[in-house]
Amino acid sequence: MAAPPAKKRLVHHLDTPFSTSSWPEISIDDQDSILELLCSLLSPIGQHRRSHVKPSKGKRAAKREKKMAIKLDGPANTAKLPTPRSLELGASVDIGFNSITKNLGCLTKPSEAGNPPPKEYAMVFVARGSQSPAFNHHFPQMIAAASRNLPETEKIRLVGFSKPCSERIGNTLGIPRVSSIAISRHAPGAEALLAVVENLVAPVDSPWLSEVPNAEYKTTQIASVETTIGTKRVK
Repeated sequence: MAAPPAKKRLVHHLDTPFSTSSWPEISIDDQDSILELLCSLLSPIGQHRRSHVKPSKGKRAAKREKKMAIKLDGPANTAKLPTPRSLELGASVDIGFNSITKNLGCLTKPSEAGNPPPKEYAMVFVARGSQSPAFNHHFPQMIAAASRNLPETEKIRLVGFSKPCSERIGNTLGIPRVSSIAISRHAPGAEALLAVVENLVAPVDSPWLSEVPNAEYKTTQIASVETTIGTKRVK
């Protein structure tokens, strides 16, 4: 017997009265080409990580290994090995939601005296197909704000990959998975990738930034979304 169709209802929520910034439209073929170039650029970082960085097994495992080393070799022989010199490219690449969002926030406001200047991003890549929109819907707005005062040719390009590619990028970098990557304008070896991205991807449109200073009254916007009603639990 076929299951009865799920009941639906409208859910209303408060929406912004301003126009929002949309993700740049990029064809699937162009996304695939950009992804190939991105993985090619990042592969030296993954090779360096696999050669010099020991995979983490957790804090407890690290403590157990340290205790065993002290018992076997004594405290004098348990000194940390010198950290290998990181790649020059690694300093121009930010990985992950938190670091990229923090730097974009710094780019939207004047730099304070005494603080190091934020990285000047040229490209931000987001694995949209591998995560919920709640984790990445802020990127168009933040990149539009960070690029507001930049020349048209230097505006930050935003690339959203529609296909799931988080694990592939993670394998390239030698880490489990990657949600987002940002690359600075002067990253060594990124010239070919930057040229392709600037040719295929338009800057993020930000009409709302010009709407805010007008001091024009905006009426309240209520958005309505149709959703399914879950089945009642039987007590």
